Amino acid sequence: MHFSHIFKSKKNLQSTFLALFLAFFSLNVSAHPKPDAPASAENHGTVASEGTKTEEFDITAFILHHIADSHGFHLWGEGDNSVAVSLPVILWIDNGLVTFMSSAFHHDDEGKHVVEKNGQRFVNYHEKIYIASVTPNEHGEYMSLDADHKASNVLPLDFSITKNVFTLIFSAIILIIVFVGVANSYAKRKGKSPKGFQSLIEPVILFIRDDIAIPNLGAKYEGYMPYLLTVFFFIWFNNILGMVPFFPGGANLTGNINLTLVLSVITFLITNVKANGHYWKHIFWMPGVPVPMKIFLAPLELMGVFTKPIALMIRLFANITAGHILVLALLCLIFVFKSIFIAPVSIVFVVFISMIELLVGFIQAFIFTVLTALFIGLAVQEHGEH
Repeated sequence: MHFSHIFKSKKNLQSTFLALFLAFFSLNVSAHPKPDAPASAENHGTVASEGTKTEEFDITAFILHHIADSHGFHLWGEGDNSVAVSLPVILWIDNGLVTFMSSAFHHDDEGKHVVEKNGQRFVNYHEKIYIASVTPNEHGEYMSLDADHKASNVLPLDFSITKNVFTLIFSAIILIIVFVGVANSYAKRKGKSPKGFQSLIEPVILFIRDDIAIPNLGAKYEGYMPYLLTVFFFIWFNNILGMVPFFPGGANLTGNINLTLVLSVITFLITNVKANGHYWKHIFWMPGVPVPMKIFLAPLELMGVFTKPIALMIRLFANITAGHILVLALLCLIFVFKSIFIAPVSIVFVVFISMIELLVGFIQAFIFTVLTALFIGLAVQEHGEH
């Protein structure tokens, strides 16, 4: 099978993408100093007893911090010893475009450190960039908070390169380089037996073609193979990268509902734009069904047009996020019990669940691709093909 028709790129495509990547994302590795501020029981979750304060471990904050998106890759350390890779902050306000590096904010002082650019004052509060208040509130944060502790400051349009955006672009470039290389290898070898990485990737491509595309799309499978291959390998690769949030600086891309929403919307558009008359007839006026039942079932079938992509979106997001939370919760047992004896048990369970997560990463990519092929196949096949 030849794959060179999938990527019609020139010889220097890989180097061009890599050059643009390095030029646009010149990362700044820096330490974020923590300004002197008195510790507060409210801010740090501490309990005072006879003039002493004992810090408590906040398991919820720890887990949410590791699975959430942010404006930089926090590697290790806190306060003066905090080391992170900063990313570009790109904001649009009435005065125009404002850009600076996320290292301008202090990592540990959300809402307390103001950055002044282009005559505006900005503050980072829970990884959202707001226009800073003129004066700080009682917690020392330049934020206006209502009774429900929700921010009422102005939110500028944020086009920043967060760690999820960076990971998305990084994974896309890697996949382009890999598959352009595989396609060029096929073109040069002209049907000879594959070698190297080509021999590793070919069985997966054939699996998608023979076990996913052809059974669900029939004779029309070739036109949808590029999309199915893209969806499968993009999700699978980023599911593997998603294991990195268990370690410093990782990103949780496929566990972000915004990404799964976009993927499901693309599937929704392809399915309904390419759908033929038989598909819409079976939705609005099912053949062979009594008229009263047609009237009853038509709204349900129409609702199903929208619930299918919603199911795709939630399934991928929920499964990946749940797996990450489980692993991180097991890691937190060490800090919750504050005992060295619990560490071996926690680590064993983390390794075991991580191995399952590797399998789940493949299964979720497979399920998303199968359901995508199934939905498209139901929409494009002629009535006699069902």
